[in-house]
Amino acid sequence: MTKNDRHVVPRRGGGWDVRAPGASRASAHTRTQAEATDRAREIVRNAGGGEVRIHGRDGRLRDSDTVPPGNDPNPPRDRK
Repeated sequence: MTKNDRHVVPRRGGGWDVRAPGASRASAHTRTQAEATDRAREIVRNAGGGEVRIHGRDGRLRDSDTVPPGNDPNPPRDRK
């Protein structure tokens, strides 16, 4: 698990949260799971890629998605 990973989890009061592992606050809150999943993918892509883990209403993991890095406006200059 990396700091770029995000979990899409149900919120007690309704709706869905996008959370980083171990975070006390949500990165985003949406009305639907689909909106939360899209937002999580966007956050992970902008952070350099990682995993989006999608949980069901029961809180159990139901799917996961690997997101490649997005277009970096400042790519590394070194050529190894």
